Amino acid sequence: MQQVEIKRRRQFATVLPIPGTPQVSPRALRRQRTIVIGVVLIPFVGFLTALILLWGRGVGYVEFMLMLVMYVVSVLGIEVGFHRLFAHQSFQTNRLLRAAFAVCGSLAAQGPVIFWVAIHRRHHAYSDRPGDPHSPNLNREGFNGSLRGLWHAHVGWLFNFENTEWARYAPDLLRDRTLFRLNQLYPLWIFLGLLVPTVLGAVLTQTWSGAVNGFVWGGLARICLVHHSVWSVNSLCHSFGSRAFPSGDLSRNNIFLTPFSMGGSWHNNHHAFPASAKAGLSWWQIDPSGWLIQILEAMGLAWNVKRPSAEMIEKAKRTH
Repeated sequence: MQQVEIKRRRQFATVLPIPGTPQVSPRALRRQRTIVIGVVLIPFVGFLTALILLWGRGVGYVEFMLMLVMYVVSVLGIEVGFHRLFAHQSFQTNRLLRAAFAVCGSLAAQGPVIFWVAIHRRHHAYSDRPGDPHSPNLNREGFNGSLRGLWHAHVGWLFNFENTEWARYAPDLLRDRTLFRLNQLYPLWIFLGLLVPTVLGAVLTQTWSGAVNGFVWGGLARICLVHHSVWSVNSLCHSFGSRAFPSGDLSRNNIFLTPFSMGGSWHNNHHAFPASAKAGLSWWQIDPSGWLIQILEAMGLAWNVKRPSAEMIEKAKRTH
């Protein structure tokens, strides 16, 4: 049965690299760390600024709605687009929607789509084993070791950058000319993710302060919240929660992260059935991302939607 599990986890890694991928040059590593510092700290400063504004005079309806809408669009772009559509091919859709999901996922500032997919597929190929880029469970003994593991899985792995070969893990996306071009335009999508709430804040309030609040709440603070929601799946969902399936790794379902991850925190379910368009496999497991795919399917905008049957689910629960 262990061989069945290994085969399932390797479905997107036809040619597996040796754990310990090609080393990044010191110069490239310094450049990468500089970028990561900016990507992590600038939104965090924006979030702190939003808290200061909240303490001083509260938050208006416009700023709150801009943050909420931009948050939902960004997380669905990551979970439905980057994750279920591009990384796992759990459904198919038309070129326009593929492009829209690629852009919406890029608004989350989690890296360009091909970069994200390559790392995620590598994670599945070596989940919680040497070669996993962001497992919290490798060589972490004791309480302090556990904390270091959580830090590494949450954000530390970005600073200790390893080269994940796109040609090895995402050759299908590299062959997609439209997606490759959208990947190259990643800085533009980040800029638009900050510009749109700024302009909408100005237009809806007819004030300069509305523009500033839109930038802070719908832009920077929103990116910070999205960052930690997505990163929590890497860290917390491999450390805390329940296990419905013996998936061959330490992935867990975490109900408390469900509304923030749009269903992505049913992580043990996902590792048991990585190609499934549904992560919430029980009626009570809230999965907004799965619902969106179901709506698109009903509208004829999604097809070849993959879901495990009841028999497959029961068999997986009994597999040890």
